[in-house]
Amino acid sequence: MAKIKKTGRHTSAQKAQRQAERHTVHNVQLHSHIRTLARKVEAAVAGKDAKLARQLLNEAFSAWDKATKSGVIHDNAASRKKARLAHRVQQLETAKA
Repeated sequence: MAKIKKTGRHTSAQKAQRQAERHTVHNVQLHSHIRTLARKVEAAVAGKDAKLARQLLNEAFSAWDKATKSGVIHDNAASRKKARLAHRVQQLETAKA
């Protein structure tokens, strides 16, 4: 059984709490980074810059895949967001052609 300190809490629970706080900070940063990339893609689509939109879309795909792999974002949610953004970029590219 885990050792109990004077505070009455198990040391394993204290460690788990510290880890959860660190993971939360990392996850929030990752979510923010992904949202920023998505907004940049949207801005490129709004500015009708297909080349930049395609380049930023690849970066966003990579970020979503990494977040999914580490369990930060559910795989279906990442897939849905990727599909919607890719559809917007595809519409821009077909409109230019």
